[in-house]
Amino acid sequence: MSRHILYIINPISGTRKKKDLQAFIEKETTERNIPFSIFPSVANGDYTFLHGIIKEKQVTDIVIAGGDGTVSQVVNSLMDFDLNFGIIPCGSGNGLAYAAKISKDPVNALQTIFNGTAAATDGFFINGHFACMLCGLGFDAKVAHDFAQQPKRGLSTYIKQVVKNFFAAHTYSFEITVNKEIFSIEAYFISIANSNQFGNNFTIAPKASLSDGLLDIVIVTSQSKLSVLLQTLRQVSGRNKLQPETAVDKNKAVIYFQTDRIIITNISNAPLHIDGEPAETPEKINIQVKPGCFRLIQPL
Repeated sequence: MSRHILYIINPISGTRKKKDLQAFIEKETTERNIPFSIFPSVANGDYTFLHGIIKEKQVTDIVIAGGDGTVSQVVNSLMDFDLNFGIIPCGSGNGLAYAAKISKDPVNALQTIFNGTAAATDGFFINGHFACMLCGLGFDAKVAHDFAQQPKRGLSTYIKQVVKNFFAAHTYSFEITVNKEIFSIEAYFISIANSNQFGNNFTIAPKASLSDGLLDIVIVTSQSKLSVLLQTLRQVSGRNKLQPETAVDKNKAVIYFQTDRIIITNISNAPLHIDGEPAETPEKINIQVKPGCFRLIQPL
């Protein structure tokens, strides 16, 4: 089957020079005699304007040069078409790409686009808002909100925001509904992960998979700041065992379980991020996985 690749390039994500990247993409794709089109990403995240172009040009692949937020917006707008989606990681975290073993080197990432294989991949919805990778309430969302206000992006800027926010961090009150059980909890943060990545190869949910039809829930409960550090290190190193969904132990320092849906009542109005992007904070958050809803091109 002949291919037609439609590239979407985010001109401001991350720190890489996009002009050089676009020239490289054009050169490499032309050399392979693959028809292609290039569009910039749009700030409002609505790509329905591409529907007619996809049909007219018989586009087979959508390739996003951007970060997790851009990927989610594009997939949400276009996943009802018969398309493969690819990523050239250009964001600050690139969690979805790392989880799929896609190289952050654009040369290797583009080789994956040309030679890789497309695999069915899960997404999920937060009150109807689509996400590919991760959403969070509390501490990590506060970091995401502050990070979005910084004039300079990149890992070093993100680390500075983590350190600054850690000393001022406090717990939030939540009510959790899972498997018809309801419990109240005080927590520094709740992460809902479809991938095993926080970004930058930092793993918050080691057992998470992009294609298991489940979300990994990580709740860091009320405890001393020193304990938060130690317990988070235990979590990212994979030493905290998964708890069964039917018997969640809410007395643990880190609650870690898998489910296909969860309802969170956000009593303290904790901040929310979706795929690393700041989001409005609703009082009630209904989260549900959508198994195999798009095909992601991954290395062989």
